[in-house]
Amino acid sequence: MLADTLRETLQRLENAADAAHRPRPALVAVSKRQTAAAVAELARAGQRAFGENYVQEAQDKIGELAGMGLEWHLIGHLQSNKADIAARLFDWVQTVDRHKLIGALSRYRPVDRAPLNVLIQVNIDDEASKHGCRPEEIDALADAIAAEPTLRLRGLMAIPAPHPDPARRAAAFARMQALQDALAARHASVDTLSMGMSDDFALAIAQGATMVRIGTALFGARPA
Repeated sequence: MLADTLRETLQRLENAADAAHRPRPALVAVSKRQTAAAVAELARAGQRAFGENYVQEAQDKIGELAGMGLEWHLIGHLQSNKADIAARLFDWVQTVDRHKLIGALSRYRPVDRAPLNVLIQVNIDDEASKHGCRPEEIDALADAIAAEPTLRLRGLMAIPAPHPDPARRAAAFARMQALQDALAARHASVDTLSMGMSDDFALAIAQGATMVRIGTALFGARPA
């Protein structure tokens, strides 16, 4: 069953990319609150990258699925006191939004592993309830990440406000693309713009997303 939904989702991504005349983005399967067995089933169908929101939940799941060659992304807010665990567990951290995290992730990333891929989370719609830095803070954070040998700056991530008007969501995605272009002009390692989820990935792809984070369309509704 999950193999079917994966195939359908990849085709929908392909269709959206073709319609926008853009490359198909990378897919991160959001496995928050999904069982290790469900992740393993999707992995056997060919999915490699999985996104988790909570460090503790991910720690158990990653341990259970060690050896499957999966790529793990932290896509939820990272508390400073969990940065040491996150630096060891994940291949990507997509939610860096303050300087304190940079030092902690760099310090605890094992030197015998590849540098930790880092995205800067931007609060593009300036929502009080959302985490993320302000656009004007991106450059200072990026410079600090790029200066750490155990980290690799890859780009930006955002969760725009869920406006019912698609034009307003598209405008937020377009602002993110402009910020990404400016950052890529300053840092050669920047190649990833993570935005778009199950209900708006086509809009995100049209505005330049190179990575989308999809859970419900793959796994169905999350368990309570």
